Amino acid sequence: MLNDRAAPAQVGIIGGGYAGMAAAVALARRGVRVAVYEAARQLGGRARSVVHNGHKLDNGQHILIGAYRETLALIAEVGVHADPLMRLSLEWTVLPEFVMRAARLPAPWHLAVGLLRAKGMSPAARVACVQFVAWAQRARFRLAHDTTVAELLSRHRQRADAIRYLWEPLCVAALNTPLAQASAQVFLNVLRDGLASVRYASDLLLPRVDLGALFPEPAAEHVRARGSDVHLGCAVTRVEPGADAFTLHSPLGAARHRCVIVATHPARIPALLGHMDRLAASLAPIGAMSYQPIVTIYAQYAAQPERSVPMLGSSGGTMQWLFDRGVITGERGMLAAVISARARNEIASHDSLARRVLEEIAAVHPDLGSAQWFQVIEEKRATFSCVPGMMRPASTTAVPRLFLAGDYTEPDYPATIEAAVRSGLRCAAAAHDALAAG
Repeated sequence: MLNDRAAPAQVGIIGGGYAGMAAAVALARRGVRVAVYEAARQLGGRARSVVHNGHKLDNGQHILIGAYRETLALIAEVGVHADPLMRLSLEWTVLPEFVMRAARLPAPWHLAVGLLRAKGMSPAARVACVQFVAWAQRARFRLAHDTTVAELLSRHRQRADAIRYLWEPLCVAALNTPLAQASAQVFLNVLRDGLASVRYASDLLLPRVDLGALFPEPAAEHVRARGSDVHLGCAVTRVEPGADAFTLHSPLGAARHRCVIVATHPARIPALLGHMDRLAASLAPIGAMSYQPIVTIYAQYAAQPERSVPMLGSSGGTMQWLFDRGVITGERGMLAAVISARARNEIASHDSLARRVLEEIAAVHPDLGSAQWFQVIEEKRATFSCVPGMMRPASTTAVPRLFLAGDYTEPDYPATIEAAVRSGLRCAAAAHDALAAG
Protein backbone atom coordinates (compact mmCIF):
# COMPACT_ATOMS: atom_id res chain seq x y z
CA MET A 1 0.00 0.00 0.00
CA LEU A 2 2.93 2.33 0.69
CA ASN A 3 3.83 2.55 -2.99
CA ASP A 4 0.24 2.66 -4.27
CA ARG A 5 -0.09 6.28 -5.33
CA ALA A 6 -3.80 5.78 -6.04
CA ALA A 7 -4.47 5.10 -2.36
CA PRO A 8 -4.87 8.14 -0.09
CA ALA A 9 -2.16 8.88 2.42
CA GLN A 10 -3.09 7.62 5.85
CA VAL A 11 -1.91 10.77 7.65
CA GLY A 12 -2.24 14.35 6.47
CA ILE A 13 0.33 16.77 7.95
CA ILE A 14 -0.47 20.47 7.72
CA GLY A 15 2.80 22.40 7.85
CA GLY A 16 6.29 21.59 6.59
CA GLY A 17 8.37 23.11 9.37
CA TYR A 18 10.58 21.16 11.74
CA ALA A 19 7.61 19.73 13.67
CA GLY A 20 5.72 18.62 10.58
CA MET A 21 8.75 17.13 8.83
CA ALA A 22 9.85 15.34 12.02
CA ALA A 23 6.41 13.71 12.15
CA ALA A 24 6.63 12.82 8.45
CA VAL A 25 10.04 11.14 8.82
CA ALA A 26 8.97 9.21 11.91
CA LEU A 27 5.79 7.91 10.25
CA ALA A 28 7.55 7.04 6.98
CA ARG A 29 10.07 5.06 9.02
CA ARG A 30 7.13 3.01 10.35
CA GLY A 31 5.79 2.36 6.86
CA VAL A 32 2.94 4.88 7.10
CA ARG A 33 2.25 6.93 4.00
CA VAL A 34 1.81 10.65 4.67
CA ALA A 35 0.95 13.78 2.73
CA VAL A 36 2.55 17.04 3.87
CA TYR A 37 0.81 20.30 2.93
CA GLU A 38 3.02 23.41 3.16
CA ALA A 39 1.49 26.79 2.32
CA ALA A 40 4.84 28.40 1.47
CA ARG A 41 7.04 27.64 -1.51
CA GLN A 42 9.81 26.43 0.79
CA LEU A 43 9.97 24.14 3.79
CA GLY A 44 11.11 25.08 7.27
CA GLY A 45 8.33 27.21 8.74
CA ARG A 46 9.90 29.70 11.14
CA ALA A 47 13.33 28.15 10.48
CA ARG A 48 13.61 28.63 6.73
CA SER A 49 15.76 30.37 4.12
CA VAL A 50 15.24 33.27 1.71
CA VAL A 51 17.39 34.39 -1.23
CA HIS A 52 18.90 37.90 -1.40
CA ASN A 53 21.71 39.13 -3.66
CA GLY A 54 22.35 35.56 -4.71
CA HIS A 55 22.79 34.42 -1.10
CA LYS A 56 20.58 31.99 0.78
CA LEU A 57 19.88 33.74 4.07
CA ASP A 58 18.18 32.11 7.03
CA ASN A 59 15.20 33.97 8.41
CA GLY A 60 17.08 33.93 11.72
CA GLN A 61 20.56 32.91 12.83
CA HIS A 62 19.66 29.83 14.85
CA ILE A 63 21.88 28.16 17.44
CA LEU A 64 21.47 24.51 18.34
CA ILE A 65 23.03 22.90 21.39
CA GLY A 66 24.33 19.45 22.14
CA ALA A 67 21.24 18.70 24.24
CA TYR A 68 19.07 18.69 21.08
CA ARG A 69 19.14 14.90 21.03
CA GLU A 70 16.09 14.26 18.85
CA THR A 71 16.92 16.98 16.33
CA LEU A 72 20.48 15.74 15.90
CA ALA A 73 19.28 12.15 15.45
CA LEU A 74 16.86 13.17 12.69
CA ILE A 75 19.48 15.30 10.92
CA ALA A 76 21.75 12.27 10.91
CA GLU A 77 18.94 10.01 9.67
CA VAL A 78 18.01 12.10 6.62
CA GLY A 79 21.15 14.17 6.20
CA VAL A 80 22.97 14.59 2.94
CA HIS A 81 25.77 16.75 4.36
CA ALA A 82 28.81 15.11 5.94
CA ASP A 83 29.38 17.88 8.50
CA PRO A 84 26.37 20.23 8.64
CA LEU A 85 27.06 21.72 12.08
CA MET A 86 30.03 23.53 13.59
CA ARG A 87 30.43 22.25 17.16
CA LEU A 88 31.97 24.58 19.74
CA SER A 89 32.61 23.83 23.39
CA LEU A 90 30.67 26.25 25.56
CA GLU A 91 32.27 29.69 25.41
CA TRP A 92 30.29 32.77 26.39
CA THR A 93 31.87 36.02 25.16
CA VAL A 94 29.85 39.19 25.64
CA LEU A 95 31.34 42.56 24.76
CA PRO A 96 32.77 44.72 26.11
CA GLU A 97 34.59 42.52 28.63
CA PHE A 98 33.02 39.19 29.65
CA VAL A 99 34.51 35.81 28.71
CA MET A 100 33.51 32.46 30.21
CA ARG A 101 34.86 29.14 28.93
CA ALA A 102 33.64 25.81 30.22
CA ALA A 103 36.39 23.75 31.84
CA ARG A 104 37.36 20.30 30.54
CA LEU A 105 35.52 18.55 33.35
CA PRO A 106 32.29 16.51 33.63
CA ALA A 107 29.03 18.41 34.04
CA PRO A 108 28.19 20.38 36.08
CA TRP A 109 31.79 21.02 37.17
CA HIS A 110 32.68 22.24 33.69
CA LEU A 111 30.25 25.12 34.21
CA ALA A 112 31.10 25.80 37.87
CA VAL A 113 34.83 26.03 37.22
CA GLY A 114 34.22 28.02 34.05
CA LEU A 115 32.16 30.54 36.02
CA LEU A 116 34.76 30.86 38.76
CA ARG A 117 37.44 31.57 36.13
CA ALA A 118 35.29 33.97 34.10
CA LYS A 119 36.75 37.35 33.15
CA GLY A 120 34.80 40.58 33.31
CA MET A 121 32.73 39.75 36.41
CA SER A 122 33.52 40.54 40.02
CA PRO A 123 34.64 37.65 42.27
CA ALA A 124 31.47 38.05 44.34
CA ALA A 125 29.32 37.79 41.22
CA ARG A 126 31.13 34.64 40.08
CA VAL A 127 30.65 32.95 43.46
CA ALA A 128 26.98 33.94 43.50
CA CYS A 129 26.52 32.38 40.04
CA VAL A 130 28.00 29.08 41.22
CA GLN A 131 25.82 29.17 44.33
CA PHE A 132 22.74 29.73 42.19
CA VAL A 133 23.53 26.74 39.94
CA ALA A 134 24.22 24.61 43.04
CA TRP A 135 20.85 25.62 44.53
CA ALA A 136 19.10 24.75 41.25
CA GLN A 137 20.61 21.27 41.34
CA ARG A 138 19.56 20.71 44.95
CA ALA A 139 16.05 21.82 44.01
CA ARG A 140 16.12 19.43 41.02
CA PHE A 141 15.49 22.48 38.82
CA ARG A 142 11.89 22.67 40.02
CA LEU A 143 9.94 25.56 41.51
CA ALA A 144 6.90 25.17 43.72
CA HIS A 145 5.37 28.18 41.95
CA ASP A 146 6.54 29.70 38.69
CA THR A 147 7.74 33.28 38.66
CA THR A 148 9.80 35.51 36.36
CA VAL A 149 13.49 34.99 35.74
CA ALA A 150 14.13 38.51 37.04
CA GLU A 151 12.43 37.66 40.35
CA LEU A 152 14.27 34.34 40.65
CA LEU A 153 17.66 35.96 40.09
CA SER A 154 16.85 38.70 42.59
CA ARG A 155 15.80 36.11 45.15
CA HIS A 156 19.18 34.42 44.78
CA ARG A 157 21.15 37.67 45.00
CA GLN A 158 22.60 37.62 41.52
CA ARG A 159 24.77 40.67 40.90
CA ALA A 160 24.13 43.23 38.16
CA ASP A 161 27.23 42.26 36.18
CA ALA A 162 26.24 38.56 36.23
CA ILE A 163 22.75 39.43 35.02
CA ARG A 164 24.09 41.71 32.30
CA TYR A 165 26.72 39.36 30.91
CA LEU A 166 25.42 35.88 31.67
CA TRP A 167 21.83 35.41 32.79
CA GLU A 168 20.09 37.98 30.60
CA PRO A 169 21.84 36.94 27.35
CA LEU A 170 21.20 33.28 28.18
CA CYS A 171 17.54 33.88 28.98
CA VAL A 172 16.89 35.95 25.87
CA ALA A 173 18.79 33.51 23.64
CA ALA A 174 16.89 30.49 24.98
CA LEU A 175 13.39 31.86 25.70
CA ASN A 176 13.32 34.97 23.45
CA THR A 177 11.47 36.69 26.28
CA PRO A 178 12.76 39.55 28.49
CA LEU A 179 13.90 38.73 32.04
CA ALA A 180 11.02 40.62 33.63
CA GLN A 181 8.48 38.52 31.69
CA ALA A 182 10.22 35.16 31.16
CA SER A 183 9.21 31.95 32.95
CA ALA A 184 11.72 31.00 35.64
CA GLN A 185 10.62 27.35 35.49
CA VAL A 186 11.30 27.04 31.76
CA PHE A 187 14.61 28.84 32.26
CA LEU A 188 15.56 26.25 34.89
CA ASN A 189 14.57 23.48 32.48
CA VAL A 190 17.03 24.94 29.96
CA LEU A 191 19.78 25.02 32.61
CA ARG A 192 18.97 21.43 33.60
CA ASP A 193 19.22 19.94 30.13
CA GLY A 194 21.74 22.26 28.53
CA LEU A 195 24.23 22.97 31.29
CA ALA A 196 23.86 20.44 34.09
CA SER A 197 23.26 17.07 32.42
CA VAL A 198 26.32 15.94 30.45
CA ARG A 199 29.20 18.04 29.23
CA TYR A 200 28.51 17.77 25.50
CA ALA A 201 24.93 18.98 26.05
CA SER A 202 26.23 22.54 26.45
CA ASP A 203 28.14 22.50 23.17
CA LEU A 204 27.05 25.22 20.75
CA LEU A 205 26.12 23.96 17.27
CA LEU A 206 26.09 26.47 14.43
CA PRO A 207 24.62 25.40 11.06
CA ARG A 208 27.18 25.33 8.24
CA VAL A 209 24.33 25.05 5.72
CA ASP A 210 21.09 26.98 5.43
CA LEU A 211 18.21 25.92 7.65
CA GLY A 212 16.24 24.37 4.82
CA ALA A 213 19.16 22.18 3.77
CA LEU A 214 19.90 21.25 7.38
CA PHE A 215 16.76 19.15 7.83
CA PRO A 216 13.42 19.99 6.13
CA GLU A 217 14.57 19.61 2.51
CA PRO A 218 16.47 16.33 3.03
CA ALA A 219 13.51 15.14 5.10
CA ALA A 220 11.17 15.81 2.18
CA GLU A 221 13.33 13.75 -0.17
CA HIS A 222 13.57 11.06 2.49
CA VAL A 223 9.79 10.65 2.83
CA ARG A 224 9.16 10.98 -0.91
CA ALA A 225 11.57 8.11 -1.49
CA ARG A 226 9.37 6.05 0.83
CA GLY A 227 6.17 6.69 -1.10
CA SER A 228 4.86 9.81 0.65
CA ASP A 229 4.04 13.24 -0.76
CA VAL A 230 5.20 16.75 0.12
CA HIS A 231 3.14 19.54 -1.47
CA LEU A 232 4.60 23.07 -1.54
CA GLY A 233 2.55 26.21 -2.09
CA CYS A 234 -0.47 24.24 -0.97
CA ALA A 235 -2.36 25.90 1.88
CA VAL A 236 -5.02 23.86 3.64
CA THR A 237 -8.02 26.11 4.14
CA ARG A 238 -10.31 23.84 6.13
CA VAL A 239 -10.30 20.56 8.03
CA GLU A 240 -13.58 18.65 8.09
CA PRO A 241 -13.93 15.73 10.52
CA GLY A 242 -15.86 12.66 9.43
CA ALA A 243 -16.85 9.33 10.89
CA ASP A 244 -13.73 7.50 9.74
CA ALA A 245 -11.55 10.16 8.09
CA PHE A 246 -10.83 13.86 7.81
CA THR A 247 -11.25 15.87 4.63
CA LEU A 248 -8.59 18.49 3.94
CA HIS A 249 -9.46 21.27 1.49
CA SER A 250 -6.54 22.76 -0.44
CA PRO A 251 -5.71 23.92 -3.99
CA LEU A 252 -5.31 20.23 -4.82
CA GLY A 253 -8.98 19.66 -4.01
CA ALA A 254 -10.43 17.57 -1.21
CA ALA A 255 -8.27 14.80 0.24
CA ARG A 256 -9.24 12.26 2.89
CA HIS A 257 -6.86 11.09 5.63
CA ARG A 258 -7.53 8.84 8.61
CA CYS A 259 -5.34 11.01 10.89
CA VAL A 260 -4.32 14.67 10.72
CA ILE A 261 -1.38 16.39 12.38
CA VAL A 262 -1.66 20.18 12.43
CA ALA A 263 1.88 21.59 12.54
CA THR A 264 1.33 25.21 11.56
CA HIS A 265 2.12 28.42 13.43
CA PRO A 266 -0.24 28.51 16.45
CA ALA A 267 -1.68 31.87 15.40
CA ARG A 268 -3.14 30.20 12.27
CA ILE A 269 -4.84 27.33 14.08
CA PRO A 270 -8.06 29.05 15.28
CA ALA A 271 -8.97 29.94 11.67
CA LEU A 272 -8.22 26.40 10.55
CA LEU A 273 -9.90 24.45 13.35
CA GLY A 274 -12.09 26.96 15.19
CA HIS A 275 -15.30 25.60 13.67
CA MET A 276 -14.92 22.37 15.68
CA ASP A 277 -16.73 22.97 18.97
CA ARG A 278 -14.99 20.03 20.65
CA LEU A 279 -11.64 21.82 20.28
CA ALA A 280 -12.60 24.86 22.36
CA ALA A 281 -10.51 23.74 25.35
CA SER A 282 -7.47 23.07 23.15
CA LEU A 283 -7.73 26.36 21.29
CA ALA A 284 -8.20 28.55 24.38
CA PRO A 285 -4.49 28.55 25.36
CA ILE A 286 -3.52 29.28 21.76
CA GLY A 287 -5.78 32.31 21.67
CA ALA A 288 -4.19 33.62 24.86
CA MET A 289 -0.62 33.46 23.51
CA SER A 290 1.43 36.54 22.73
CA TYR A 291 4.53 36.58 20.57
CA GLN A 292 8.06 37.94 20.46
CA PRO A 293 10.03 39.11 17.40
CA ILE A 294 13.51 38.20 16.21
CA VAL A 295 15.35 40.51 13.82
CA THR A 296 18.43 39.49 11.87
CA ILE A 297 20.54 42.02 9.98
CA TYR A 298 22.85 40.48 7.38
CA ALA A 299 25.74 42.66 6.22
CA GLN A 300 28.18 41.87 3.41
CA TYR A 301 31.68 43.35 3.59
CA ALA A 302 34.52 43.25 1.08
CA ALA A 303 36.88 41.45 3.43
CA GLN A 304 36.85 39.07 6.35
CA PRO A 305 37.22 40.69 9.83
CA GLU A 306 40.68 40.50 11.37
CA ARG A 307 39.09 39.21 14.58
CA SER A 308 37.33 36.19 13.13
CA VAL A 309 35.31 34.27 15.71
CA PRO A 310 32.05 32.42 15.08
CA MET A 311 29.90 34.39 17.53
CA LEU A 312 30.14 37.34 19.89
CA GLY A 313 27.63 38.68 22.38
CA SER A 314 27.12 42.40 22.75
CA SER A 315 25.82 44.17 25.83
CA GLY A 316 24.35 47.64 26.09
CA GLY A 317 23.66 48.25 22.39
CA THR A 318 20.98 47.30 19.91
CA MET A 319 22.32 43.98 18.64
CA GLN A 320 22.57 41.04 21.00
CA TRP A 321 24.72 38.58 19.03
CA LEU A 322 27.05 38.93 16.07
CA PHE A 323 27.82 35.87 13.94
CA ASP A 324 30.68 35.64 11.47
CA ARG A 325 29.34 33.53 8.64
CA GLY A 326 32.73 33.60 6.96
CA VAL A 327 33.98 31.40 9.79
CA ILE A 328 30.82 29.30 10.09
CA THR A 329 29.70 28.76 6.49
CA GLY A 330 32.58 30.05 4.39
CA GLU A 331 30.64 33.13 3.20
CA ARG A 332 33.61 35.49 3.35
CA GLY A 333 32.82 38.94 4.73
CA MET A 334 29.23 38.06 5.72
CA LEU A 335 28.11 38.99 9.24
CA ALA A 336 24.73 38.42 10.86
CA ALA A 337 23.55 40.53 13.81
CA VAL A 338 20.62 39.27 15.88
CA ILE A 339 18.17 41.20 18.04
CA SER A 340 15.90 39.04 20.20
CA ALA A 341 13.11 40.03 22.59
CA ARG A 342 13.88 43.72 22.28
CA ALA A 343 11.40 46.58 21.90
CA ARG A 344 11.01 47.31 18.19
CA ASN A 345 8.86 50.40 18.67
CA GLU A 346 11.94 52.44 19.56
CA ILE A 347 13.25 52.16 15.98
CA ALA A 348 10.52 52.61 13.41
CA SER A 349 12.10 51.47 10.15
CA HIS A 350 14.30 48.58 9.06
CA ASP A 351 16.70 51.06 7.44
CA SER A 352 17.27 53.06 10.64
CA LEU A 353 17.61 49.83 12.63
CA ALA A 354 20.21 48.52 10.20
CA ARG A 355 22.17 51.78 10.25
CA ARG A 356 22.39 51.65 14.03
CA VAL A 357 23.54 48.00 13.97
CA LEU A 358 26.12 48.74 11.25
CA GLU A 359 27.57 51.44 13.51
CA GLU A 360 27.85 48.88 16.32
CA ILE A 361 29.54 46.40 13.96
CA ALA A 362 32.01 49.12 12.95
CA ALA A 363 32.88 49.63 16.62
CA VAL A 364 33.58 45.89 16.98
CA HIS A 365 35.38 45.53 13.63
CA PRO A 366 36.86 48.94 12.69
CA ASP A 367 38.95 47.28 9.96
CA LEU A 368 35.95 46.36 7.81
CA GLY A 369 34.93 49.68 6.31
CA SER A 370 31.43 50.12 4.94
CA ALA A 371 29.06 47.29 4.17
CA GLN A 372 28.52 46.57 0.47
CA TRP A 373 24.89 45.70 1.15
CA PHE A 374 22.65 44.70 4.04
CA GLN A 375 19.35 42.91 4.47
CA VAL A 376 16.97 43.04 7.43
CA ILE A 377 14.78 40.00 8.08
CA GLU A 378 12.19 40.38 10.81
CA GLU A 379 10.01 37.58 12.14
CA LYS A 380 7.39 39.53 14.06
CA ARG A 381 5.93 36.38 15.64
CA ALA A 382 9.11 34.34 15.77
CA THR A 383 8.30 32.66 19.09
CA PHE A 384 5.59 32.65 21.71
CA SER A 385 6.24 34.74 24.82
CA CYS A 386 7.46 32.19 27.35
CA VAL A 387 5.82 33.63 30.47
CA PRO A 388 5.20 32.15 33.94
CA GLY A 389 2.39 29.66 34.24
CA MET A 390 1.40 29.79 30.58
CA MET A 391 -1.09 27.15 29.52
CA ARG A 392 -0.08 24.89 26.65
CA PRO A 393 -2.41 22.74 24.59
CA ALA A 394 -1.73 19.01 24.54
CA SER A 395 -0.72 17.24 21.35
CA THR A 396 -3.79 15.01 21.55
CA THR A 397 -7.16 16.74 21.17
CA ALA A 398 -10.79 16.02 21.96
CA VAL A 399 -11.26 15.06 18.31
CA PRO A 400 -9.95 11.50 17.85
CA ARG A 401 -7.00 11.14 15.44
CA LEU A 402 -6.46 14.91 15.26
CA PHE A 403 -3.16 16.08 16.75
CA LEU A 404 -1.34 19.38 17.32
CA ALA A 405 2.41 19.62 16.71
CA GLY A 406 4.63 22.60 17.39
CA ASP A 407 7.07 23.98 19.93
CA TYR A 408 4.16 25.61 21.80
CA THR A 409 2.81 22.15 22.77
CA GLU A 410 6.03 20.99 24.46
CA PRO A 411 5.41 21.67 28.17
CA ASP A 412 9.00 21.85 29.44
CA TYR A 413 10.71 23.90 26.74
CA PRO A 414 10.72 27.32 25.14
CA ALA A 415 10.16 27.84 21.42
CA THR A 416 13.15 25.96 20.01
CA ILE A 417 13.83 23.61 17.12
CA GLU A 418 14.21 20.73 19.58
CA ALA A 419 10.80 21.44 21.11
CA ALA A 420 9.23 21.45 17.64
CA VAL A 421 10.93 18.18 16.69
CA ARG A 422 9.90 16.45 19.93
CA SER A 423 6.30 17.49 19.43
CA GLY A 424 6.34 16.13 15.88
CA LEU A 425 7.73 12.80 17.04
CA ARG A 426 5.12 12.58 19.80
CA CYS A 427 2.31 13.22 17.30
CA ALA A 428 3.74 10.63 14.91
CA ALA A 429 3.75 8.00 17.66
CA ALA A 430 0.16 8.88 18.62
CA ALA A 431 -1.00 8.76 14.99
CA HIS A 432 0.71 5.41 14.46
CA ASP A 433 -1.02 4.00 17.55
CA ALA A 434 -4.38 5.34 16.38
CA LEU A 435 -3.97 3.72 12.98
CA ALA A 436 -2.99 0.42 14.59
CA ALA A 437 -6.06 0.55 16.81
CA GLY A 438 -8.25 0.68 13.69
